[in-house]
Amino acid sequence: MGELGRTLHAWRDRVTPVEAGLPKGDRRRAPGLRREELAQLAGLSVDYVIRLEQGRSSAPSVQVLTALARALRLNDAERNHLFVLAGQVEPAPGRISAYIPPGVQRLVDQLEGAPLSVCDAAWTMISWNPLWAALIGDPSELRGRHRNIIWRHFSAASQDGAVGGFGRVVQTPEQAEHFMEAMVTDLRAAAARYPKDPDLRALIDELRAGSELFARLWEEPVIAFHGSERKTVNHPELGAITLDCDVLTVPGSDLRIVVYTAAPGSDAAEKLRLLSVVGLQSMR
Repeated sequence: MGELGRTLHAWRDRVTPVEAGLPKGDRRRAPGLRREELAQLAGLSVDYVIRLEQGRSSAPSVQVLTALARALRLNDAERNHLFVLAGQVEPAPGRISAYIPPGVQRLVDQLEGAPLSVCDAAWTMISWNPLWAALIGDPSELRGRHRNIIWRHFSAASQDGAVGGFGRVVQTPEQAEHFMEAMVTDLRAAAARYPKDPDLRALIDELRAGSELFARLWEEPVIAFHGSERKTVNHPELGAITLDCDVLTVPGSDLRIVVYTAAPGSDAAEKLRLLSVVGLQSMR
């Protein structure tokens, strides 16, 4: 086991399942996370985690290291040390980060009764809870641009005027227009804040080339901001669920937390409770 493997093992041992938002489960020989639990939290295979800890894998990518840092609740200094041990360049200032600080992760964990997702400054999905996947659709198989909410929305809108994003969310024409304007405003702000981020520039170039609507909005002096909205989700088994949707911004990191909530005692609240029990399983 090399230094990277020993360090990963030590960090895994210090994180309890409860801290990671997992059930405590049965008796354990050690209080920390098991390898399969770390793999689940980071979206990796158990075999890959074993190979990393045993020093039998090639240099992990930036995406893998970011996922591990998030799952292990590393602070900034520890995350940078992880990158150094793996032979990767430390996250550079001036570029969009997919890192979720431990305090923000704890906040997200406390909201387990509400469907939520976390996006970076360019609206690429970083994380989501099981209730989000059950309500909106599981994004775990999506890769690259397909995890970017803005790219999904404008790509779909370019095809026969369809509403973009995830197909279960229903927007009125007015909501869709405001949503697009707010997203373009966000992307302009991100471009000003992270002018040296090559992936952000590539995303903007792709959107301008692939969507006439985005290109027009990008050139216009349109400014819009996210506010609380009522949105309807057409769930394939529970039918229409109307919820309040709020976008929370984390100062300093530009993370966006999208949260759906329902009024206590409402029909929507009961449907969310049922979804929290059955998850992604079929109800039939």
